[in-house]
Amino acid sequence: MKHLAITAVIAGMLAWSAGAQTPAPASTPSAPPAPRTADGHPDLSGVWWQGQDIGGRPAGGAAAGRGGAGRGGGRGAAPRTFSSLYQPSAQAKAKTLSDKDDPSLDCTPTAFGTLNVSLFDVGAVGQIVQTPKFVIMLTETYNGFQIIPIDGRPHRDSVPPSNRGDAVGRWDGDTLVVDKNNFTDTSWISAEGRVSFHSDALHVVERYHRVDANTLEIDATLDDPKVLTGPWIVPKQTLRLAPFDQIMELACSAGDVKALIEGAAAQPSSGKN
Repeated sequence: MKHLAITAVIAGMLAWSAGAQTPAPASTPSAPPAPRTADGHPDLSGVWWQGQDIGGRPAGGAAAGRGGAGRGGGRGAAPRTFSSLYQPSAQAKAKTLSDKDDPSLDCTPTAFGTLNVSLFDVGAVGQIVQTPKFVIMLTETYNGFQIIPIDGRPHRDSVPPSNRGDAVGRWDGDTLVVDKNNFTDTSWISAEGRVSFHSDALHVVERYHRVDANTLEIDATLDDPKVLTGPWIVPKQTLRLAPFDQIMELACSAGDVKALIEGAAAQPSSGKN
């Protein structure tokens, strides 16, 4: 399928960067509890992934991707997609679009994330840096970031809409709840062969829970009353602490990489998901 070809381009970029990572301590079979900050909240800091760079979890649970033994093919059942909830008018609009219309081909970030993880955007690795006032989410691909205040302030009314939305966070016990609004309508929810436009009414709520030192669980719900028939409950995502402690710079450009991605997107497709 076309999105596999696009994925392969990004996967090659990520594989190229593998040797430059600084190894972090390896995970132990019995993980210690989640670390905490001085104010007592769980510390979400770290580099997080699903076990390999692109394509989800490796087959058989074996290590894969950068620094691992290979790229497993175990993807499991396809999760429900944002576009499966399109209203009839949105379904009609989707039929006029194809992969070549994907805004990420012009280096536009997604509003959520291709692997159903906003931290990843169109990649599969992200880093969280936590301070007393902010949780900062850094995305490896496209050099993306989002700064999330956690000191009780409200959403900003004075900033223009953006691709990633305006985010504020609060603690619900040991879970960080992140609320995002004020999106543009020019990005897509995901990319790489998934036609998934949204409106400026998009509202995202994410819940981050660090289960232990090596595991981060994320629940998310997306509402878009102008586009969807109801809320999209995103399948729970379980991330692992990566065996390296710093992400790379994988910038998007209008050069050779973009040309390769556009070439893949221009090929005939077997259909949209």
